Amino acid sequence: MSSAEFVAGWISGAAGLILGHPVDTVKVRLQTQAGYRGILDCVVRTYRNETILGFFKGMSFPLLSVAMVNSVMFGAYSNALLYLSNTHHRDRRSNPPSYSHIFVAGCFSGLVQAVVLAPVDLVKVRLQNQTHPYSRGVLPMEAQPLYRGPVHCAASILRKEGVPGLFRGFLALVWRDTPTMAMYFMTYTGVCRGMTAEGQEPGPVTVLVAGGFAGSVSWALATPMDVVKARLQMDGMKGAEYQGILHCILSSARQEGLQVFLKSLALNSLRAFPVNAVTFLSYECLLKIAC
Repeated sequence: MSSAEFVAGWISGAAGLILGHPVDTVKVRLQTQAGYRGILDCVVRTYRNETILGFFKGMSFPLLSVAMVNSVMFGAYSNALLYLSNTHHRDRRSNPPSYSHIFVAGCFSGLVQAVVLAPVDLVKVRLQNQTHPYSRGVLPMEAQPLYRGPVHCAASILRKEGVPGLFRGFLALVWRDTPTMAMYFMTYTGVCRGMTAEGQEPGPVTVLVAGGFAGSVSWALATPMDVVKARLQMDGMKGAEYQGILHCILSSARQEGLQVFLKSLALNSLRAFPVNAVTFLSYECLLKIAC
């Protein structure tokens, strides 16, 4: 097993998170809260009520843990590919793996990532949905946030909803990440191969473009199930509104129409391009140093 991919994934994940978290906050609120007229309205109201800090709610916990999740994602993918094709990362330019191997390794990576990500993502989504204003003084009781921070959030969920509560939305996360991670790595590999001469290593611009496209394509595919996942995660705060994935899909479609599953599609795809461009460039550069 190669450990370099885990280390490179950890650092590149942190870089991508810092860049993309403010947009992710807007995305989560649009998917789970009614009353916003669109992206701009959400941005303006968040800034007016909560200052710039409102866009970074829930980031401290993912900054420590999503880097680990990204590490698991890249590490699981690379080691699965090593098992399937018997080709180390440094040898994949001269002996490229098949797309079928990339697909299987990507699915495995998405499945493993979902297992690790579920509690982290739940805490992030709950904190991002708190719309309390930031104030230097003491807030009145009705304006106090439900969760004081990530540790308090996780402890409260565990106390009120039990261990299963920490994995609320887990199956939706699996359905979101398993196929999209396969598409993520296949798109990245395909664009790199298309823009690079045979036997050569892709340059920084190629890696940026390929990583950006991979992120945008995978998030376009992931958005419908991402909406379902976020709603199931918030369900614990509102009571048992949904009885499962299918009930959430049917109920959301009946109340808001099929377009509900496209909420934040444009935002997800636009955010994903720079975030994943930076993530892949950091990952590839770190691997060159480590390997």
